Amino acid sequence: MLTRLQVQGFKNLLDVDVEFGPFTCIAGANGMGKSNLFDAIEFLSYLATDSLTEAALRVRGLAGSKGGDPRDLFWDGYREHEHRIKIAAEMIVPAEVEDELGERARPAATYLRYEVLLSYESSRGEHSVGRLHLLREDLRQIPNARARLAFPAAAAFLDTVLIGEDRDRVFLSTDGGSGNERLINVHDHRNRVEKSRPAGRVVRTVLSTKITADDPTLLAARNEMRSWRRLALEPSALRTPDGTTGAESLATNGRHLPATLYRVAHGRDWSVEPDRVYARVAGRLSDLSGVAVEDLTVEFDEARELFTLFLRERGGLRLPARALSEGTLRFLALCVLLEDAEFTGLICMEEPENGIHPANLPAMVQLVRDLAVDPTDRPSDDNPFRQVIINTHSPGVVQLCDPGDLLLADLRLKAAPAGEAARALSLLPYRQSWRAKRGKPAFSMADVVAYLAEPPEAKLRLPPGLTA
Repeated sequence: MLTRLQVQGFKNLLDVDVEFGPFTCIAGANGMGKSNLFDAIEFLSYLATDSLTEAALRVRGLAGSKGGDPRDLFWDGYREHEHRIKIAAEMIVPAEVEDELGERARPAATYLRYEVLLSYESSRGEHSVGRLHLLREDLRQIPNARARLAFPAAAAFLDTVLIGEDRDRVFLSTDGGSGNERLINVHDHRNRVEKSRPAGRVVRTVLSTKITADDPTLLAARNEMRSWRRLALEPSALRTPDGTTGAESLATNGRHLPATLYRVAHGRDWSVEPDRVYARVAGRLSDLSGVAVEDLTVEFDEARELFTLFLRERGGLRLPARALSEGTLRFLALCVLLEDAEFTGLICMEEPENGIHPANLPAMVQLVRDLAVDPTDRPSDDNPFRQVIINTHSPGVVQLCDPGDLLLADLRLKAAPAGEAARALSLLPYRQSWRAKRGKPAFSMADVVAYLAEPPEAKLRLPPGLTA
């Protein structure tokens, strides 16, 4: 779970410091840079698995494209000045990890702070992009965890997710001068430097190299960051049947929906009652007005070796997934994720209201809210450790969110790297919420009037005395 993110120099995030709870809705007009925050989270996730350059080019799917350039990630990246990105993430990591060989281990602590500092060096060649340099990489335990964790949570929740002695442990650190003199250190369980790597020579983060349980805390941080994903459900992917050799987990674009539901319904050990799972998904899908669901199921065609999802309406009409509307498919995919206890981590979603009728906005907002872990109870298979961040410019979505879950996107003057003032993204909490800090900017109801009032030139209005 990502609990705090600090970003400097990434796109129009000149100086962003924001805290997150299980569910967060970011509201703001088009062009504010709300998606850039998701890009920063996505970039961190890629830094946990890929080389520095690959991570930069994967943001928004640029890897392998001819137009990709690492400078796209930097503030004013194509002007001649010093280019630096600093990102710090505070996170709660899993209390147990399993490496790719199946070995299990427990991290020394589960509340961690990870920091990276990157720079850009122009290419000497005429026809090639430059490269990124890792200037700093740190991973430390956050002491006094219960006091530091800001969002409201029950003791049972905290007892489950905050594991480890309350100490100031260091797992990765950086010291030395500049260039090849700078060292990234890996520490042992006594905080002593176990090994060091010259920062100037690395082409990827040290964290991304930790793939075994020999360093369980580093592996836990890596696995947690890998679980931060941007969900962009595409109708063509959602409509595609699955073969027998494909993945059994929903991809970020919606692929493998039938195989995922089949695996969730039948269980890996065949201990689940399929009819109950199908009935719960169908019941949740029935929250959409205009969708009269009698039942749904995933059927296997032995001749073609394909799994296909079918929905039967109350009138008896039987429809495959490819015949459903885009909005219905997106809602259905989230219903399936709600049932999938194996789908954990952070989910970022852009404008989940797209394709949803206004009358169905309450059902959609409640569904994405229910995807997030309930901090009033301990995480379990019935309360998966998931986190959800959405962004929107829809008045309907804003009105349906608890003010404490809202962040208001705004453009404010901040100091740019060259010293000049520039308009950059700020994320403001509601002034009476747990995120608000004394002396820090916050928003009041007066700042969100545009989301609460009808348009001034509305041609259709409810008659006086009649409410929706």
